[in-house]
Amino acid sequence: MTPELTALALAALLQVLQFCLMAVPTNIELPQGKTLSPRDRNRLGGDIQDQVSTKTARLIRAWENHFESLALFTIAVIVVTLAEASTSFTAICAWAYLLARILYIPAYYFGLTPWRSLIWLVGFLAAPCILVATLLSSSG
Repeated sequence: MTPELTALALAALLQVLQFCLMAVPTNIELPQGKTLSPRDRNRLGGDIQDQVSTKTARLIRAWENHFESLALFTIAVIVVTLAEASTSFTAICAWAYLLARILYIPAYYFGLTPWRSLIWLVGFLAAPCILVATLLSSSG
């Protein structure tokens, strides 16, 4: 397995861990009727994030943010893998993505500014760097 695929597999497992990190406090803080419901805003009395503590809401947003970033990273890993263009640079980018996503959770939870945004940026830029490196290696 390439380093990029390993990082992707670990990032997917991180998503599972993040689900647990946000679901446990959410279920503790909200009545069971809300967490087991279809979560229609009108039935809940608003957004779930508005009904939990600030830190639990941050965990929810970090979890949602990981879904968003994981899509682009997955595309990058698929492209570099199918092109058989894995290099030490693309591997470093993949590990940088994973490390950034791991660090993003406590940075967001504790409200570390501007570090949260800088960590997010590192993770975000990793995927386009993999894509550009793959395109450049395929065009040569």
